[in-house]
Amino acid sequence: MISIPATPELSKARKRGAPVARVSDEPGFVLHRYDWSESSLILEVFTRHHGRIALVARGAKKPSSGFRPVLLPLQGLSLAFGGDAEIRNLKSAEWQGGHIMPTGEALLSGYYLNELLIRLLARDDPHPRLFDAYAAAVRLLATPQADALQWALRTFELWLLRDIGLLPALDRESVSLLPLAPQAAYVLVPEAGLRPAHADDRARLSGDQWQALHLSLQEGASFSSTLQAVAEVATPLKIQLRALLHYHCGVKMLKTRQMLHDLQALTGLDRL
Repeated sequence: MISIPATPELSKARKRGAPVARVSDEPGFVLHRYDWSESSLILEVFTRHHGRIALVARGAKKPSSGFRPVLLPLQGLSLAFGGDAEIRNLKSAEWQGGHIMPTGEALLSGYYLNELLIRLLARDDPHPRLFDAYAAAVRLLATPQADALQWALRTFELWLLRDIGLLPALDRESVSLLPLAPQAAYVLVPEAGLRPAHADDRARLSGDQWQALHLSLQEGASFSSTLQAVAEVATPLKIQLRALLHYHCGVKMLKTRQMLHDLQALTGLDRL
């Protein structure tokens, strides 16, 4: 059996009595799946009200299992599960429809979002707004619009970093706390936050552009408002967010990025 270590967040949740015996009609997405015995699976699942959790789907690998056509990545599900252990028991899963499965580069981009969630989200830590942002990003990945893919990725990265407290304020310099000059250039660096751009900085945004991103991430703002702000600066923003995410994930390159990099070497594209 796979043993998943306890986290401080999970221990606190248990003291609050958070893990309930039975949950029904819970919106969720499968992030990853592992073999568990000859017939069952362990699932990493992102749910709206319970955050990232682990579920065991008993018998899911059997040809007759109703789970087989349902437990797919990037597909909205309605889940029922129970138990108070770290790995809870999946009782039922129903596909909620809404969009087709992304393919090709869009599919790998969805796996990239899943890898970010697995690496950066603590277990049993709900992020309902982030869940809604993920659902919106996945819907965009399934569209045929090429530019929408990069915009969706950059927007979700911003929402993820904001929600877990790893995104510096985007309306002021991080060290001096001085407000941004509208026409001056600034860069976001992992160790220092937002600072004035140097002559050798490859990617930079103006103070006005950073301010627009800041406003699009405020409480009550929608995913689409951030998407609109990102559309103006997607390429230079990608380089800066990539460095920040790799820094906090503790890797030089995420596995899904390497896979997509290999694909892009064949196609000449670079959206992830």
